[in-house]
Amino acid sequence: MAQRSSWLSLRWIAAVGAAVACSCAPDAEPEDGGDASATDAVIEASDALEDAAVDDSAVDDSATIDARADGGIDAGAQGMDARADARADARADVRVDARADVWVDVRADVRADVRLVDGGTCPADMVLVGGRVCVDRYEAALVEVLADATTRDWSPYLNPETRRVRAISRANVVPQGYISGAQSAGACAEAGKRLCLRDEWMLACRGPSLRTYPYGNSFVMGACNVGRAVHPLISFYGRNDPSIFTFTNMNNPGINQQPDSLARTGQFDRCVSQDGLFDMFGNLHEWIAEADGTFKGGFYADTNTNGAGCLYTTTAHGYTYRDYSTGFRCCADPR
Repeated sequence: MAQRSSWLSLRWIAAVGAAVACSCAPDAEPEDGGDASATDAVIEASDALEDAAVDDSAVDDSATIDARADGGIDAGAQGMDARADARADARADVRVDARADVWVDVRADVRADVRLVDGGTCPADMVLVGGRVCVDRYEAALVEVLADATTRDWSPYLNPETRRVRAISRANVVPQGYISGAQSAGACAEAGKRLCLRDEWMLACRGPSLRTYPYGNSFVMGACNVGRAVHPLISFYGRNDPSIFTFTNMNNPGINQQPDSLARTGQFDRCVSQDGLFDMFGNLHEWIAEADGTFKGGFYADTNTNGAGCLYTTTAHGYTYRDYSTGFRCCADPR
């Protein structure tokens, strides 16, 4: 698939949050589903941007993050214009490539990704762990499966709502955030896989030596994508106020596009387990197969509130909960 890079304003990306974010009460968890036509409009708009053949040289390297675009959030109320920190709150020196950074670089023939390796027991995109379970090497990204069974790229910053999506495991792509446990399970099933059981996920993260962290027993700053200094909602909305932590705000697609936030799969090459699995600590929370709602491993701004390293476990949310920090990877039985 020929690719053409362009600069995409984060102002536009934040604006689509209003089209796809749930309008439920702050503490409510949404049912799976939503306004599919609104998200279609987002995709069509993005394709139009690509077809416009934007001249990179004519665009300032500093792409403006405008939090006022988020679902009618009043920038005056949020204090965004008053912030002096241009790095994270008013102007972000971020290159956003409409194909490489915003849309997951995948091909239509994704079924080739699940071929067996030399007659082995796991698909090529998975690793055999403990001699008993296949586990995705990378945190999952998504492709949308269309009515004619072809696929198209899906943005890692948008929730798929009721669309039919398939999980893929690829290096050097932005993994899918903003996804619920139930949606993650469905995407794994579409790929002929499933969510990992708790003990499977733990074994994959800790390895045969049962390490605390994928890379060892002692924490190493910089080995994984962890330790963001300012909480991403505070930097995005420009204030430290409990009122910003609403479902709608926490599902704004601009949050994970700030500097020092979500990393590409395998970008932190030291964040690897003994079995060769990447990013099981930090980057995104990862849903596991517990219907009451459980995710593991922490994310880029919190990896110690609920346990250290691989032991990090959150059970505070239901299976249909989602926000910028929630991702997943799949498991499968050996074949």
